Amino acid sequence: MADRIATRVAYGNTLAALGETRHFFVMDADLSGSTQTAIFGKKFPDRFINCGIAEANMVSAAAGIAAAGTPVFCSSFAMFACGRAYEQIRNSVAYPKLNVKICASHGGITVGEDGATHQYCEDLAVMRATPNMVVVNPADATETVKAIEAILDYDGPVYCRLGRFAVPVVFDPATYKFELGKGNVLADGKDVAIFATGIMNAAALEAREQLKAYGVDAAIIDIHTIKPIDKDLIAHYAAKTGAVVTAEEHNIIGGLGSAVAEVLAETVPTKMARVGIEDIFGTSASAEVLLDYYKLNAQGIVEKTLKLLGK
Repeated sequence: MADRIATRVAYGNTLAALGETRHFFVMDADLSGSTQTAIFGKKFPDRFINCGIAEANMVSAAAGIAAAGTPVFCSSFAMFACGRAYEQIRNSVAYPKLNVKICASHGGITVGEDGATHQYCEDLAVMRATPNMVVVNPADATETVKAIEAILDYDGPVYCRLGRFAVPVVFDPATYKFELGKGNVLADGKDVAIFATGIMNAAALEAREQLKAYGVDAAIIDIHTIKPIDKDLIAHYAAKTGAVVTAEEHNIIGGLGSAVAEVLAETVPTKMARVGIEDIFGTSASAEVLLDYYKLNAQGIVEKTLKLLGK
């Protein structure tokens, strides 16, 4: 995991590559440099629309294009793409189940110095609760490439969270396989199952190594698709280990932790702990400082795991 690449960068490059052989539109709300959709815009200006600082209008226009038969990728910061334009996403995209992909960058606490107003840590919960919406949260650049390819092939609305912060590359592009709705086992284990999403996969793998010193053999499972979630895989590892930990760069309410808890309650009731933002707003600091401050790191996962196991 030596290389570090922001998932938004992988997104921009993937759109530009896919544009060579696939017909779709890309829309942005005056943040194309930050969201990296500018890469596609420079290459295919006839299929790129900068809507200005008008996110609700962007989503409504995207719905119109999709209704005419062409897939559309819409991008802005998560706070704006998901938060400000939610009514249009719900009523104009999700309700008619149109082929619009809301790919929101700058999600989570790692927006950093932009502060609490821009650190949107509720987006996965909002989109997960929206009928017809598929929700994806890639772990790294490799998974982002595969995820964007997959959601373009999927006919329907998708929310994909992307990040500003350069994160470790976890997966090998030559061997990695991606399937919507299916989790990936990164490491097997017998004592606890750690389900991670997004950038927390790298932290979970590091935590696994630290837990070995305490005699804990942890399974690490990447849940890139929050909805539909891989119920069978979650139930299997809950039954196998008898202990579950979730890790997410998101509010512990409504995101991965809640989704896994729902599965466990209905299938294999299991003791569990959640690592994430503890239902509070963020603050302004560098991404690195914030991840440590909120214990969205290996140490935080280790502490919650050991407490859960009574060690």
